[in-house]
Amino acid sequence: MSDVSNRGERLQIMLTEDELRVLDDWRFDRRMPSRAAAVRELLTRGLAAEGFLRSEPGMRSKDYGVSENGESNGADGEA
Repeated sequence: MSDVSNRGERLQIMLTEDELRVLDDWRFDRRMPSRAAAVRELLTRGLAAEGFLRSEPGMRSKDYGVSENGESNGADGEA
């Protein structure tokens, strides 16, 4: 799906202990391979709720992306 080598940007966020616990609980319940994969999946789901594309479930960590080409695409396919 997305090309991991194209992930040239790092996004750092600060979370409270409670937010991190909730993220980890959600991740472990779904057997997600990493926190980064979980955050990308939650971002994808949030965008999908707003009419944007989302990734397929059951992918490996490197396959989790916001869109198929690594760019944030709208529902109409435009970047």
